[in-house]
Amino acid sequence: MLETRKKYEFKQKLEELRKKSGKGTELITIYIPPDKQISDVVAQLRDEHGQASNIKSKSTRTNVQSALSSIMARLKYFKKPPENGMVIFCGNISLGGDKTTMETLVLEPPEPITSYHYRCSSEFVLTPLEEMLEEKNNYGLLVLDRREATIGVLRGKNIEAIKHMASNVPGKQSRGGQSARRFERLRLISINEFYKRIGDKASEIFLGVKDLGGILVGGPSPTKEEFIGGDYLHHELQQKILGVFDISYTDESGLYEILDASHEVLAGLDLIREKKLMDRFMSEIVTDNGLAAYGKDSVRKNVELGAVDTLLISEELNAELVAELSQLADQKSSSIEFISTDFEEGEQLMNAFGGVAALLRFRTDI
Repeated sequence: MLETRKKYEFKQKLEELRKKSGKGTELITIYIPPDKQISDVVAQLRDEHGQASNIKSKSTRTNVQSALSSIMARLKYFKKPPENGMVIFCGNISLGGDKTTMETLVLEPPEPITSYHYRCSSEFVLTPLEEMLEEKNNYGLLVLDRREATIGVLRGKNIEAIKHMASNVPGKQSRGGQSARRFERLRLISINEFYKRIGDKASEIFLGVKDLGGILVGGPSPTKEEFIGGDYLHHELQQKILGVFDISYTDESGLYEILDASHEVLAGLDLIREKKLMDRFMSEIVTDNGLAAYGKDSVRKNVELGAVDTLLISEELNAELVAELSQLADQKSSSIEFISTDFEEGEQLMNAFGGVAALLRFRTDI
C-alpha cells in the first residue's frame, strides 16, 4: 500500500496535471512499462515527429514536434525505465489568452505500468494513474435480524447502502388461538424464507462487485449465526466471510456500526487507519489534559516545540500550509498522516478543526 504522505503528494501532482490543458491535440502522454526498451520508444517518437509534419495547422504542428523533441531529449538520460515504468507528460500548456508555455514532467507511478500507451490530446491522460490510488478491494456489508436486513458495499472509503429488506416474520406471541407448536413451526418457516430472500439478494449484489475482498456480517445473536450456519449465501461468497460481529442496528446505520466493529479485520485499509487516528484525537480533546491540539496556530507552535507525535492534515488543506507544516514536522521527527474528507470524522477535521490537528507527545497548554 502506498505510504500516506507519498500518496498525498502523488494525488497533488495528478490534481495539478488535471488542471492543465492545451489547444487542439498538442498535449502528449506516454505510459512506458518497466520492460519496454527506451530505444523502441525513441524510434516510435521519431516516426511520430515525421508524421506530425502532415498536421495542417502550423502552430499545432510546431508545438507537437517541439514536444516530441523535448521528450526524446529527456529520454537520453534513461538507459531503461524505472522499476514501475514511467509516465511522460509534455506539451504547450495554455496560460490564458494567447500565452502558452512548454512543460515536461516525468513521473514514476506507485505501481507497475502494464502496457505501452501513447496519446496526443487537449488534456493529459490520467485515468490509469488515478486507478492506482484507489483501494483495490471492495467489501460486502450485511446486517440483519429477523425483522429486517440491509445490504451495502464499502468502496474505498465510501459506504453505499444498496438494499433494505423487511420480513413478514410474526412475533413470538401466537394469535387467533393457534396451537403454540403449529405457530412456532409457521414462524420458523417464515424466518427461513426471509433468510433465503436475504441470501439471494446479497448473493446477487456481491457477485456483481468487482474485486470483492471479503464480506462482513453483523446483527444480534442468534440471527447472524443462524444465517451463516444455514449457508444462505452463494457458496463462493460463503468462503469470503471475513468476520461476524455483534451489532445493535440492522438498518443503514448498521453498515457504519459494523465497519466500526471490524477494525481489526480491516486494519490495513486507509479508511480504518484514518478513523482510528481521528477517534484517538476526538478522545484526547474531551479528556482533561488530553494530548491533542488543533488549529494551524496551535499546531504550528506545538510542532516547533517538538511536542507533536503525529500530525493530522486534511487532504483539503491549502497546499502551501501543508508544505510548511510538513517541513517543520520533518525537522522534529513528527510523523504525518493525511486524512480524507470521505467520512464523517474526516469532514470534521476540515470543517470544525481548520484542517489540521495533532496527537502530542507531551502537554504544552498552547
